[in-house]
Amino acid sequence: MSEPTTGRDAKTLAATRHLLGLVRSAMDAHFSVRLWDGSIEPLGQTVVPDLMLEINAPGVLPSLLRRPSLDRLIRHYAHGHIDISGGTLIDIGRPFAIDRAARRRLRKLGKATLARAAWPLLTAPAISPDATRGFAGAADGRTRQGARDNKRFIGFHYDVGNDFYRLFLDPEMQYSCACFPSPEATLEEAQQTKLEVTCRKLRLTPGETLLDIGCGWGGLLCHAVRHHGVTGHGVTLSEEQLAFARAKAQALGIADRVTFELKDYRDLTGQFDKIVSVGMYEHIGLDNIPAYFATVQRLLAPNGLFLNHAISRRAKRRRRRLIKRPEQRALQKYIFPGGELDDIGHTVAEMEKAGFEVQDVENWRQHYERTTQVWCERLTARRAEAEALAGPELYRLWVAYLGGCALTFHRGSARIYQTLAGKTAKGPPAIPLTRADLYR
Repeated sequence: MSEPTTGRDAKTLAATRHLLGLVRSAMDAHFSVRLWDGSIEPLGQTVVPDLMLEINAPGVLPSLLRRPSLDRLIRHYAHGHIDISGGTLIDIGRPFAIDRAARRRLRKLGKATLARAAWPLLTAPAISPDATRGFAGAADGRTRQGARDNKRFIGFHYDVGNDFYRLFLDPEMQYSCACFPSPEATLEEAQQTKLEVTCRKLRLTPGETLLDIGCGWGGLLCHAVRHHGVTGHGVTLSEEQLAFARAKAQALGIADRVTFELKDYRDLTGQFDKIVSVGMYEHIGLDNIPAYFATVQRLLAPNGLFLNHAISRRAKRRRRRLIKRPEQRALQKYIFPGGELDDIGHTVAEMEKAGFEVQDVENWRQHYERTTQVWCERLTARRAEAEALAGPELYRLWVAYLGGCALTFHRGSARIYQTLAGKTAKGPPAIPLTRADLYR
């Protein structure tokens, strides 16, 4: 039930409605705004019923207008001062993800007009968003290789709890891009396709050894052992993942053919016929890429194959030290400490420098857009369970993160590639002349 609106709140309410009216005239958006008094302001002539952006306190807009920042917006959202109902962030943001016309229409209003409308809110009482769950310490991946606290970085993200991830992942607990064989495929079908296609690309044969760097909950290795007859070994820095993977191998009766350990990839020894890394490359830090590929080279047997599956960003016109965008800083603070995205051209170049011969590069951007969308929708549908497990703040951060990822892949500012490479260019490669068998 909304509280009575009197005094200053009434002035704030009137100013908010006036500002929203200007926005409505310029944007003609597809959703409405529900204000703290329960009133609803449509932002367009034709809106999606019940799709609402909720502003739950009169001091929210004054706070954001005085000190505008993505971090401040996230903290307001995490504490429930801002919310979305009747859909997800994807439903709100997708029409604007690649549509620049709305921004141009807003600019036509003029700064003076917007400033006059915003002035009463700038002088109104503001609500201060308290700090919320974030990584305590430097989240910058650009540190010396020896200085990176990789275990603490990974623990922050993955040790939220297996039960939390079960709410939105498939039964195999695949927390990486699925491969949808058809538009009608379910997430479960798409993740099984991803596992099988990945194994086929590696040309796995019975008796080979397969190393999975950043093995997650063990789904890929268990699939490879059961369906391709390999002997598997996986490393992770998450204790929650390690316990799950070991229990999974025991339950499947394959613990004698697949092993898991809590170990940094840099400390591995021995050689493996095939090596795979799915969703780990983003965690290592850009400055550590040469050492990463050198380590894989050292561990890979002669004539071996290596598959690197990683999110990437668009290449910049000039290769220089990158200035982090606000969304990148927020991602490192609240979700992925230590994470940095490479561009695929640089990844391929570094693999070549390390001695690899790159055989295939495949873009899965559309697949990851759909994967993250399904994850966001599943987690949203199980909100009560998620909040009971991890609290409302963490739930909000995660649905915003997953929804934001889906929009980012939709917009094309993030991409994802599977890159297959042989250990060396000397002699014939360990793959056939055609790839006709991969998607049979």
